[in-house]
Amino acid sequence: MKKEKVVYRYFPYSGKVLQARREIPFEMRLTAQMVLDELCFNWNKKQLEAELNSSIDKGNKEKFKELSEAYMDYIWE
Repeated sequence: MKKEKVVYRYFPYSGKVLQARREIPFEMRLTAQMVLDELCFNWNKKQLEAELNSSIDKGNKEKFKELSEAYMDYIWE
C-alpha cells in the first residue's frame, strides 16, 4: 500500500494584529457575583418592608397578606 503524503502550506497573516484579553480570575468573578447578589437581596428586602409598612398604615389587609407571603422568602434563614 502506498503511503499518503501530507503537504502543508503556510501563508502569513496580513490582517490587523489582535490583542488578547486576560480572563478575570474565578475568585474575583465569584466574589463580585456574591456581593451583587447580597446588595440586590438587601435592597429588595428593604423595598418589600417599606411596602408592608405602608399597607399596615393604610389598613389594606389584602395587600398586606400578598406582601407578607412574598416577604417569607426573605426571612427563611
